[in-house]
Amino acid sequence: MRRRDLLAITVPLTAGCGYRVGGKAVLLPDTIHSIAIPAFSNVTTRYKLAERIPAAIGREFLTRTRYRVVYDVNDADAILTGGVANYLSAPTIFDQASGRAAGVQISVYLNIKLTNKATGEVLYERAGMEIRQRYEVSIEQQAYFDESEAALDRMSREVARQVVSTILEAF
Repeated sequence: MRRRDLLAITVPLTAGCGYRVGGKAVLLPDTIHSIAIPAFSNVTTRYKLAERIPAAIGREFLTRTRYRVVYDVNDADAILTGGVANYLSAPTIFDQASGRAAGVQISVYLNIKLTNKATGEVLYERAGMEIRQRYEVSIEQQAYFDESEAALDRMSREVARQVVSTILEAF
């Protein structure tokens, strides 16, 4: 069989095989052009999380998409609401000499929902989203620097990447 004949047979067979590249669909309808991201509710003692996470998600939308992020929900086509449901902090590594914590892991649990303002349709929802971040603690008091704030910033950026990627890629 000649190569041309072989291609003529195999191309039509493989074209309809059902395989395609995943993650290329966009979850948001064409009518969505702007998204409002108000401060999240927060039932934890880490009050800054309710501001950091929505701000990070807004920055991620602005840098990676064509959507406008607006402050007023009345000016938005979609509204991303959320809440910080839980915050846990636990030592993971201990200094054997002093018995003090040398490493800490924080876990934050979020509930996030994106709603089409015009129709009320829920476009994306993630309840119980868990994000973890680790940081080290200096065991020397003179060199102590509270790394928890930097860890919360890293965690906020990670939440933003995950949420925006999931919305954009329809996973």
